[in-house]
Amino acid sequence: MNRLLPNKPNRTSQDNIPYHPHLEIRMSVQFSGWEVVDDGASGVELQASQKPRNRGVYTMYHGTSVASARLILANGFKPSSAGMLGMGVYVSRNIKKAAHYPLNSSVTDRVVFLVHVRVGRVKRIDKDNHPMQYTWHTNGYDTAWVPPNCGMTSVRSGLEEDCVFDPKRVKVARIAKAPNPTIQKELQQLLSKTPRKPGGGGAGAAADVCSLCKRKTQQGSPHIKQQCWECGQNICILMSKHVCPAKPSLGAREDDID
Repeated sequence: MNRLLPNKPNRTSQDNIPYHPHLEIRMSVQFSGWEVVDDGASGVELQASQKPRNRGVYTMYHGTSVASARLILANGFKPSSAGMLGMGVYVSRNIKKAAHYPLNSSVTDRVVFLVHVRVGRVKRIDKDNHPMQYTWHTNGYDTAWVPPNCGMTSVRSGLEEDCVFDPKRVKVARIAKAPNPTIQKELQQLLSKTPRKPGGGGAGAAADVCSLCKRKTQQGSPHIKQQCWECGQNICILMSKHVCPAKPSLGAREDDID
């Protein structure tokens, strides 16, 4: 049987390994580790068409009236009693969607909050009369997500929408839009006066940062830390990348002969 033999490699005077056409000399570096996609906890904002990953923290927007904005900053969010997805706090990763609320109100009475949302367990609702359209929470989900342009007749704009059942999962980060500079300044001052609770409980509380992965931790939920199974170093399971290098090793194998 005819077979192709490997080309003879370039040699130098320092080479002391005899060449053999059926013997390959390989340099290998062994490592273990991983690389993950950012879940949003460090400030990365997903596009509207990207499904929220379970238990991630996401930047979204909430539209409301000036009077309601003052109440939210003073007392926190309260869930809507009804809506397309039932009870909950309605938010969107599309600021254009949030900017149209409250519906049938004047633009001079509209405020948009930029909020951080701990989505928890997410259920996709992408068609009319979905069996869980109003019961997703009783089925163990924390957030319902309507993707953009999914064809639901109740979403005439075609823009992405989310409903979060527990209002404590939604925290105001800043004032994204206000009718005029005066109201913008007033609301910003109210936000800055929001009590800072231990563990990040307040809407304006500074988030803790994990000492290992350098990411912001979720409110009151420190990251899980453990020892790497390969090198024994302390690691955080949310580190974007961890590599355990080993010493380069020479390896040789003889080609199988036909």
